[in-house]
Amino acid sequence: MAVIPKTEKGVKLLARLMRAEAEGDGKLGMLMVGNTGVNRVRVHCLDFTEISTIRDMVFQSPGGFEATQKGYFYQRAREQDIALARKVIKGNRYHPASNSLWFFKPPGSCPAQWFGQWNVGRYKSHCFYAPLSSECPKAY
Repeated sequence: MAVIPKTEKGVKLLARLMRAEAEGDGKLGMLMVGNTGVNRVRVHCLDFTEISTIRDMVFQSPGGFEATQKGYFYQRAREQDIALARKVIKGNRYHPASNSLWFFKPPGSCPAQWFGQWNVGRYKSHCFYAPLSSECPKAY
């Protein structure tokens, strides 16, 4: 059962985002990016009060994903990426992105905070950031 509303177009859109943002970090890295996106749809707090669909999340502006500005994002979704997107839509969570709402790829080490949010861990090239449970309980 899905933890967020989904359509086939939405699943493919999430799959494309996961690939474009984190293909270099492998399947697990892509799953973590997917966690972050699904969390943004679920939470209805902080920067994400107006996000209710995968499409809203992917194309949020300001605050969206850089990948949507690159041609690579606009390639057709591959079956293996669609399968990964379905996993996170079903609610599978992958640490350290389990409760994250943000991630980025720094040139060096992960800052302890990023835009006021706490670092919850790193996986390969990406640092993940989650809100406090008191600020955003639905993330937990």
